Amino acid sequence: MSRTVIFDSPFLLGFDDMRALIERVSRSHDSYPPYNVEAFGADHIRISVAVAGFAREQLRVEVRGAQLMISAAKDRADGDEREYLHRGIGMRSFNRAFVLSDGFEVRSASLAHGLLNVDLIRPEAADDVRVIPIG
Repeated sequence: MSRTVIFDSPFLLGFDDMRALIERVSRSHDSYPPYNVEAFGADHIRISVAVAGFAREQLRVEVRGAQLMISAAKDRADGDEREYLHRGIGMRSFNRAFVLSDGFEVRSASLAHGLLNVDLIRPEAADDVRVIPIG
């Protein structure tokens, strides 16, 4: 099956980074782990990711350009020798990507009650007024 790629147009030259970003995000169609996105106003957003069973040291939050990456690595050598009758809490490694809108930046990340909360803010634009001398 062939896929039409809009960035192959001769009118969109130089958008290779955007194309790579869209392809990277489209590959992450997995629904694990579940997450919420809350708006606390036009300039404050919180992403809450369910990370029950993960320790703070196993979680990573990083920003690469316009992409927020949240990942967790579950060490296989945890020594979990328990016998489960039912194992419904998924604790597998994951990578979750979010594309940040222009102007948003990560303010903080916190872990509480099995949720990783990442707060994004859009700082108020400075009203820089420059008078340009006419030569």
